Amino acid sequence: MGLQLEFILSKSSKRLSDLHPTVKIAAEKLIINSYKRGVPIVITQGLRTFAEQNALYAQGRFGDKKPVVTNAKAGESFHNYGVAIDFALLLPDGKNVSWDMQRDGDGDRQCDWLEVVEEAKKLGFLWGGDWINFKDSPHFEMTFGLTIKDFQSGKRPPIVKESIKEDEDNMPLPLNDYEWKMLNGIWSQRYNKGEITDWKWIDKIRCKQLNAGELAFLNAVIAAKKDCLSVEAESAGM
Repeated sequence: MGLQLEFILSKSSKRLSDLHPTVKIAAEKLIINSYKRGVPIVITQGLRTFAEQNALYAQGRFGDKKPVVTNAKAGESFHNYGVAIDFALLLPDGKNVSWDMQRDGDGDRQCDWLEVVEEAKKLGFLWGGDWINFKDSPHFEMTFGLTIKDFQSGKRPPIVKESIKEDEDNMPLPLNDYEWKMLNGIWSQRYNKGEITDWKWIDKIRCKQLNAGELAFLNAVIAAKKDCLSVEAESAGM
């Protein structure tokens, strides 16, 4: 595969940042596990505000000629509570995406889309493509047994750190030697430019110990600095 995992993860980092922590970890795993199967993906939607939800609901209605894409108003979508994601297939140019459910980009005679669905279900996601009345094939959700009415009434899933298996979630990125070398080159340049200031991250990369959560954090730091936001020292973040 031509695209590097670090680049693929960075494409989705902003959309993952406001998700429920457990859903965020699962979404990062989905990106990694899909990559291992030769299918790069990008998360196209994470948390959606109430205003964004109403705007999406208006599409295809009230004289709008675009197709209807949702029956959910503000507060009626799991996206509004940070427990749902949408995805698309990332094309080899690293810029464009595809929603072609028949695409077999890795040539393994399996539809890439359904390979991603299979990996998502292993992680505990429910798939919108299984819905009967209004299929939403790019959609995954992890509701923790709560209904929309539960969320509307103020109930929220617990954040249980003990449920995160340390031996699995803290595993180093599944990169080959060439990819580790590329990652080292990228982040060494960012260190030299002052974009990150703690050398421990470079050490972790050189020792091939950086994990997905740490990489996502570093990408968030870079994104915040590019957006001219103030950020805490990255050494305090992990």
